[in-house]
Amino acid sequence: MEKDYLIRLEQPADYRETEAMVREAFWNVYRPGCYEHYVLHVLRKSREFVPQLNLVMVKGHQIIGQICFVKAKMVDKNGNEVPVLTFGPLSIAPAYQRKGYGKKLLDYGIAQARKWGASALCIEGNLAFYKHAGFEVATTKGIRYAGEPENGEIPYFLAKELREGFFEQYKEHSTTRLQHITSVKATLINLTSNFRQKKSVFFPGN
Repeated sequence: MEKDYLIRLEQPADYRETEAMVREAFWNVYRPGCYEHYVLHVLRKSREFVPQLNLVMVKGHQIIGQICFVKAKMVDKNGNEVPVLTFGPLSIAPAYQRKGYGKKLLDYGIAQARKWGASALCIEGNLAFYKHAGFEVATTKGIRYAGEPENGEIPYFLAKELREGFFEQYKEHSTTRLQHITSVKATLINLTSNFRQKKSVFFPGN
């Protein structure tokens, strides 16, 4: 793909445009309507948010993509904590989806996270998309969600090392399986003011 875009830090003046783009990107994709735009709205105000890794993709004068990173942690049963990062939502405007822009934005974001000093990423996502960037099902690395069974596998919980040997090094100092716990919990509300009104589509069975 010829580079016809710019990836830069999001600015406060971008917030409304970015949130509107995220809303368009996720509307009726996983559920009737969406709330990813509000997740982003809340994350910016959290202490775990990493402003140095809050990125938008711009084509012309339009924001067509967005990714932001948030601090999280892995915790063993003894209470030992190790910092990692998570990210999301990763958003591409509908008109530019399936054209390679998402991969470009993801690869750039991961490279910046590595430069920032992150040792690993733990996310929720579709392995079919994220495996190209080196993500694997987290349980294969001995990592699980807090509260999940020791031997349970969550196929959408993914992990990637940014520092070689990080997961193995941590496991050597722990007799337990690792836990990933999210450090940000958003209360979802219906955001409608200043956004174009849209109708939810209810699919059979909903």
